[in-house]
Amino acid sequence: MHIVVTGGAGFIGARLIQRLLDDHQTIDGHSITRITSLDLAPCPVDDERVESLTGDIADMALIAGALGEDTVAVCHMAAVVSSQAEADFELGMRVNLDATRALLEACRTHPRTLRFLFASSLAVFGPGLSQPVAEAVGPQPRSSYGAQKAIGELLVNDYSRRGFIDGRVCRLPTIVVRPGKPNKAASSFAGAIIREPLAGLEAICPVDANLPLWLSSPRAVVANLIHALTLPAGSLGDWRTLNLPGITVTVTEMLDALERQAGTAARQRVRFEPDAVIEKIVASWPGGLEIQRPLALGFQADNDFDAVVHAYIEEYGRQ
Repeated sequence: MHIVVTGGAGFIGARLIQRLLDDHQTIDGHSITRITSLDLAPCPVDDERVESLTGDIADMALIAGALGEDTVAVCHMAAVVSSQAEADFELGMRVNLDATRALLEACRTHPRTLRFLFASSLAVFGPGLSQPVAEAVGPQPRSSYGAQKAIGELLVNDYSRRGFIDGRVCRLPTIVVRPGKPNKAASSFAGAIIREPLAGLEAICPVDANLPLWLSSPRAVVANLIHALTLPAGSLGDWRTLNLPGITVTVTEMLDALERQAGTAARQRVRFEPDAVIEKIVASWPGGLEIQRPLALGFQADNDFDAVVHAYIEEYGRQ
C-alpha cells in the first residue's frame, strides 16, 4: 500500500513519514509499504521504503509520476508559510492554491477514491470572533496565506461531497518548538523564544507579552495527523474540517514555562522588540479553537506548555 506526502522534506512532513513507518500504520487494515515524498528537496528520512520526487508540486506531470495503482492516500503538507505568502503573492497562490487544486484533480481521476489529508491552519480565521472559535464558524482570513488555506478547505470538502475523494482537513495550531533556524512563518518567533534561550542565545519577541496563542507540540500534531489519516472512512460525516486540539498560552505564560524548565537566565535572553507587521498577522489569529468534536473522535492535546518545553529538551537537548 502506497501513500504520497507533499512537503516530505519539511519538518512536519518528514516526521509524519517517519512515524507512519516506525509505527507500522495501517489504513483499513492494510499496511503502508512505501511512501513517496513530493517536495523541492529530498526527504531526509533514510528508509528504503521512501522515494523522493523533487520539483514543483503544482506540476501535473510530477504528481502523475507520484500516484500509482497501489496509492491509497495523499497527505498534502506542503505550503508557503504565512509571512512568505504575504510577501510573495504569486508564489503563495501557486503552492498553496494551484498545487492543491492540481493534487485534487489527480486524485479525482484516480481509479480509487483516495484519502486526502489537507493541512490547513487557524489562519483561516480573522479577529473579533468569539473564542474559542467553533468549527462551524466561516473563515474570515486576514492574510493571503489564510485565504489560500480557506479555499483549499472548501475544495477538499466539495470534492469529498462529490465522492471524488475521502477528504480530511486539519486546521493546525502554531507548532512549537521546532528545531533549527526560524522559517518565514509569522509565528516563527513562538519557537525561537524557547529554542534560542535553551541554547544560550538571545531571542527577539515581536508581539505583545499578553497575546494569546493557540499552540501544539510537534509530537501532538504528528500524532493527530496520523489519527486523521487512519480514521475509518465516513467517520467525519459531511463536514470534513477539524480544528486540531491545542492549548491557549500567552507569551508571558510561555516564558514562565521556559523559566520553570531552564531557569531565570534562559528567560532573560528573550528581548521584546515590537514588529507591527508580524503583530498584525499573528494577532488576527484566534487564541483558541473549539475542539469538542475532535476530542470525541480520539484526537489529543498537550497537557500544558511545560510539557511542550520538556518534550523539546528531552528530544533535542539545550543546543
